[in-house]
Amino acid sequence: MGSRVLLVGSGAREHAIAWKLRQSPLVDDLFVAPGNGGTAQVAVNLPVQAKDVDGLCRVAAEHRVDFYLATMDDPQPLGLVDRLTAAGVLCFGPTAAAARLESSKAFAKDFMARHGIPTADYRTFADHAAAAMYVDSLPDGPLVVKASGLAAGKGAIVCNNRRESLDALDLIMRRRDFGSAGDEVVVEERLGGWETSVHAFCDGRTYRMMPFATDYKRAQDGDVGLNTGGMGAYSPSARVDDGLAAEVEARVVAPTLLGMAAEGAPYGGTLYPGVMVTPAGIRVLEYNARWGDPETQVIIPRLAGDLFAVCRAAAEGRLAEAHFGWSPRAAVAVVVASGGYPATYKLGHLIEGVEDLDSDVLVFHAGTKQEAHGLVTNGGRVLTVVALADTLAEARLRAYDNVRRIRFTDATYRKDIAAG
Repeated sequence: MGSRVLLVGSGAREHAIAWKLRQSPLVDDLFVAPGNGGTAQVAVNLPVQAKDVDGLCRVAAEHRVDFYLATMDDPQPLGLVDRLTAAGVLCFGPTAAAARLESSKAFAKDFMARHGIPTADYRTFADHAAAAMYVDSLPDGPLVVKASGLAAGKGAIVCNNRRESLDALDLIMRRRDFGSAGDEVVVEERLGGWETSVHAFCDGRTYRMMPFATDYKRAQDGDVGLNTGGMGAYSPSARVDDGLAAEVEARVVAPTLLGMAAEGAPYGGTLYPGVMVTPAGIRVLEYNARWGDPETQVIIPRLAGDLFAVCRAAAEGRLAEAHFGWSPRAAVAVVVASGGYPATYKLGHLIEGVEDLDSDVLVFHAGTKQEAHGLVTNGGRVLTVVALADTLAEARLRAYDNVRRIRFTDATYRKDIAAG
């Protein structure tokens, strides 16, 4: 008898993982809370929000869920894995204690300092006046000011000078734009270089690396405009060679697992450090205790193997026994968003053209909802179109050829994903 699996979230990341899980003969039933118009095609959507841990535990019991696969950030710091584990549900995801790597940037920075994991120089503050005094004491120059808690990926403010840094402190600690996430702040040096996204399956003791991916956070071409949840991605990362991959594994992933185990909070689930490659070497920008979005949408289609079998092996502490590989093909993902995203945008526009995509091109839903008259927009990031090919250039051409077939009022997308 197969497993009854629960995912939590409503993004293209959850649709991509649900799509892959549905291919496993080991999965009988699949539930996504709250899901979207795409997950409804491969799973049963449950009307429970990601932060409603009591509700999630209730529906897990009602639907006899026996496996939870953590994909997004919100539920784990609130103790969902702890609660479900206590109820006898096998979980692939971090406990609340392990999820502090993401839910508290202050904890993460101090953890990296304790274990010699390379990161930017920093100070943490719980008092606005002390933080402002520290900024005033520094030479006038670029800094990054971060809300320590979870802020939907928008809590890091890149500042060019002292005035901007002080304004960022006011926004986070006085105006409380990120709520309780700004109870504590991290002020750190601003690094120069280029970023790559690192993902690894973890079982608390061992890890297995996933392919590196490159994502695009800014809303507009040329990496300008507002920061978003991600406007596209590609994998494998063109600038990551074998030497750099080995260095990241040895200096970041391995010591993170060893350190968390040594501190009594073994890390299980997907570990996703964001790494900056600087002229002085690699530096961890932050940890994410979950899958990346849109990185997942280019990693998962390259998995040659049974995703559920891998995650179950990890949840049972036997990841080393899991058998899987990765396709050498390149994947390019382009996000089609609502006009105005990530600021103000309208919902409810009819989406057309999805049925016109090439049969081997993937489309993962995020901000969509199925209405009686058809599929409509229901969020900022609406769809992610993913193409695979033997070369990155070919995958890019195919992705954009298909993106242009999708139509809805005020649809927008970046034109430079994977361009170089």
